Amino acid sequence: MHAGPVSGRLPLLPCVVLYWFLSMQQTSAYFGLTGKEPLTLLPSAGLSMGPVAEKAHLKQCEILKLSRKQKRLCRREPGLADVLKDSVHLGLVQCQYQFRNERWNCSLEGRTNLLKRGFKETAFLYAISSAALMHSLAKACSSGRMERCTCDDSPDLKNKEAWQWGVCGDNLKYSVKFLKNFLGQKKVSKDLRARVDMHNTNVGIKAVKSGLKTTCKCHGVSGSCAVRTCWKQLSPFHETGKLLKHKYETAVEVYSITNDATGEPELASPRKVNYSFKNHIPRSTDLVYMEASPNFCRPSKYSAGTAGRTCSKETNCDSICCGRGYNTQTRMVRFSCHCQVHWCCYVKCQQCVQEEEIYTCKK
Repeated sequence: MHAGPVSGRLPLLPCVVLYWFLSMQQTSAYFGLTGKEPLTLLPSAGLSMGPVAEKAHLKQCEILKLSRKQKRLCRREPGLADVLKDSVHLGLVQCQYQFRNERWNCSLEGRTNLLKRGFKETAFLYAISSAALMHSLAKACSSGRMERCTCDDSPDLKNKEAWQWGVCGDNLKYSVKFLKNFLGQKKVSKDLRARVDMHNTNVGIKAVKSGLKTTCKCHGVSGSCAVRTCWKQLSPFHETGKLLKHKYETAVEVYSITNDATGEPELASPRKVNYSFKNHIPRSTDLVYMEASPNFCRPSKYSAGTAGRTCSKETNCDSICCGRGYNTQTRMVRFSCHCQVHWCCYVKCQQCVQEEEIYTCKK
């Protein structure tokens, strides 16, 4: 069962993300990604805003494509506008890294139309967007960049009486509460697309929560660990991106059914049991989608296609180039070589040049 395109206004979170994606220039900063880029700390409003900073903050809130309620929350939360921009950069970097070897490479072109459909790629965009915002909020709280939240103060760990909490932990509890209020998640909608989007948004939130770890350091004479300082810390965001990419690859196609017990609509997918198909309820951690994705090989309203894309001859040229073949070019690359460590404190290298082959997909 497939759903057609959805018309009307785009949901609020991707609207914010899309606006900032399209307002950014795709400079060289977004190429050669490693997947481990840190969250860029933009200038913060700080805990005590002067008149100039407050005016700038309010102006940023008005510029953002937000609902009336979201604009009100933004004005009340000094630092939130910067956090929103941070989260978009974080999500974009991670999306482009995770799909760098795929036909759809998280390009900006066609994103508006993509967000109107129920593809697997749309599911990933919802999840990575909410995850990036969640991660950015938690980090902003612990770094003092948000006025209304601070460090995590509810460790909820066994034997916590024996530990001394002396380091600022990432405030996930506040972030979850604020994000759900910001996105306006309330009762379950009867609209299939709305429930799919909410489900995938929550998958992103859960992915961040699953990466929360307790980090401890020992203090005492000769490392005796007489006192242990512990705090909660989120995993690096590239680990969240890797997890969501795996969920994308195992995403579940769904349709709507009515729960016989409650009479409420819920998501379901067909599962083959003893040569027949029965309804299967997807897990809350599964990414879900409504319709099969295009192949992204040729230019369309969803992407620019793969012509001209660089690829690896050994691993993915056949897939990315969609069987059209690829062009081979050579270039000379200069690099440091034959390096030696000299006493005491410097390394001396020679400059070497080697020929490198570049493969690009044919039109």
